[in-house]
Amino acid sequence: MEQDTLRWWNENDMNARYRAKNNDAKEHFSFIDGPITANNPMGVHHAWGRTYKDLFLRFRNMQGYRQRFQNGFDGQGLWVEVEVEKELGFKSKHDIEDYGIDRFVEECKARVERFADVISEQSKRLAMWMDWDDSYHTMADENNYMIWQFLKRCHEKGWIYEGRDSMPWCPRCGTGLSQHEIVTEGYQEITHNSVYLKFPLLDHEGESLLLWTTTPWTLPANVAAAVHPENTYVKVRNNGDVLYLGKELLNILNGDVEVLEEMPGSKLASWRYQGPFDELPAQSEARDAHRVLEWTEVGSEEGTGIVHIAPGAGAEDFQLGKEHDLPIVAPLTEDGDYIGGFDWLSGRNVSEVNGDIFKSLEEKGVLYSVVPYTHRYPVCWRCNTELVFRLVDEWFIGMDDLREPMKEATRSITWAPSFGRDRELEWLDNMHDWMISKKRYWGLALPIYKCDCCGRVDVMGSEAELEERAVEGWDEFEGHSPHRPWIDAVKISCLGCGETVSRIPDVGNPWLDAGIVSFSTLKYRTDKDHWKDWFPADWISESFPGQFRNWFYSLIAMSAALENTAPTRTVFSYALMRDETGAEMHKSRGNAIWFEDAADKMGVDTMRWLYSRHNPSANLNFGYGPGDEVRRQFMIPLWNVYSFFVTYANLDDWDPATADSATERSEMDRWLLSELNRLVGNVTEYFETWRPMEACARSRSS
Repeated sequence: MEQDTLRWWNENDMNARYRAKNNDAKEHFSFIDGPITANNPMGVHHAWGRTYKDLFLRFRNMQGYRQRFQNGFDGQGLWVEVEVEKELGFKSKHDIEDYGIDRFVEECKARVERFADVISEQSKRLAMWMDWDDSYHTMADENNYMIWQFLKRCHEKGWIYEGRDSMPWCPRCGTGLSQHEIVTEGYQEITHNSVYLKFPLLDHEGESLLLWTTTPWTLPANVAAAVHPENTYVKVRNNGDVLYLGKELLNILNGDVEVLEEMPGSKLASWRYQGPFDELPAQSEARDAHRVLEWTEVGSEEGTGIVHIAPGAGAEDFQLGKEHDLPIVAPLTEDGDYIGGFDWLSGRNVSEVNGDIFKSLEEKGVLYSVVPYTHRYPVCWRCNTELVFRLVDEWFIGMDDLREPMKEATRSITWAPSFGRDRELEWLDNMHDWMISKKRYWGLALPIYKCDCCGRVDVMGSEAELEERAVEGWDEFEGHSPHRPWIDAVKISCLGCGETVSRIPDVGNPWLDAGIVSFSTLKYRTDKDHWKDWFPADWISESFPGQFRNWFYSLIAMSAALENTAPTRTVFSYALMRDETGAEMHKSRGNAIWFEDAADKMGVDTMRWLYSRHNPSANLNFGYGPGDEVRRQFMIPLWNVYSFFVTYANLDDWDPATADSATERSEMDRWLLSELNRLVGNVTEYFETWRPMEACARSRSS
């Protein structure tokens, strides 16, 4: 029956007629679609969110509001690159460069267009009515150039800067990951071999610090050790060694333990030690700097209470190193291989050296023990490769000046569920500067031109400005989209020293792409009156677990920077989908359900009711069992009521026109009409206050 209905809709152009119904209405209700990633077919979890979007759009359309029915597709970034690399059998960035960046980028574009078509057809099967011929793409020229304008504004405010930091880095993808990406989806439970080892003290002969690390590969980059100045430490005799460690962590020691002395961590400060890999040429500057530092971030719950510090291989370590002006030993290439200067480690990958590091420590007599350790460890959220920390130069937007305007905008928004407001404010309180660069290929070409001669930085705010400033390569670029490699041909003249300057090769963080859509899709650059008519959105909707730190965040940041206001009046959000037992859905577990299978087996009407009746603030357990329950308890009874009525209405030759004109209604009819009007009032209130679960419950009980 659903297929018959879809055919009837198509034959009678019902989608277009529905969308045009309120074209002449004075009042409008503005919705901006959070773009779905056009990289794979839609899943049943996507169908949940798209059901909400269609539900509220239909509701407002029935109320007579003029609306925009523009669907969005997200199509730039590492997620697309990784899938194309899989298709082409590539293992690293080097394969892309050998293949040709231009060919690779065209493959990425083609993949996005292919899956945009697939998702559009799936969404039609879901009975979602949008203007499918007017879908926007984040890879579109207008979207990219609008981001240029935003970045220009940030540059004029002095917010864009190039910073050196020890960043989470994917050695397979060859790029850094931002705080947003790591916090949201970037951890897995992984078991590693941690190591306890001794750092012999130079001024206390025969005595050693006892340290612990879960990342043995960082030990060749060691520069310092750190203790908490107020914690209690002990000097112990253990199996012939004299060791220093935190008093509360004595249980990690093996064998007999004799406590010789207690002291505060501050007493250990400035003690000098011999590093575990001081023989390496790369340690030439660091070996004379090895000393104990005071650091209040050192904990006493695990390890030894003494922390190994490698500023070139850890974010917190790097900040501590800057405070103490420590030398930096940066060990890794972008592929995760040790650079020159690390002797037998040079050229080897970080993923394969731990065993040999343990062997080297044992040969030196400083290995205490190797212990398996299970912990939450960061991984690349697109390829699942374990991340390392690497010293890199990246581009950032300083967020300090934007923090309060963003918080003010957040407070002005109605959040449904209401706890969204506090979650967003908490994130804004703790957010770092926004890393906007990636050392990749398919994405926003950052319009940043840095002069190697005098250091001047220019940011192009539009294609017109770039053409005006171009002194080389415009003819080669003209006619292409603003992507690599074509945009790389354009060079400008430095206004500081006159040198010819190339664009930095980096591409942008993909959340820039999605965050700008409240401007790019509403013609901010080309038709301000149109933009003013539809901005801010009356509502937006996406899943809340990650989008507080991603799409909602970027929308608010870019709106605050460009217009010092909120991008939307309302955020409607919802939780995560699980299988019917509450377990995460994964293809490898065999519990994933594909959209087409669910649509064919349970029907999209059942799916939509299952989605809509659920409490959006709670995770949804989805499966054929809950689908059968919906059919038995709601869909079939509803159909039976209608079928019963139609059967007897036909037998009695009932004419609705005549019945409606009757001067006297039966008491039953008047009661039914009264109940109907009460239902309409209740459901209207629930939908206007973003409570679909209550609306469904009231409808079902009626």
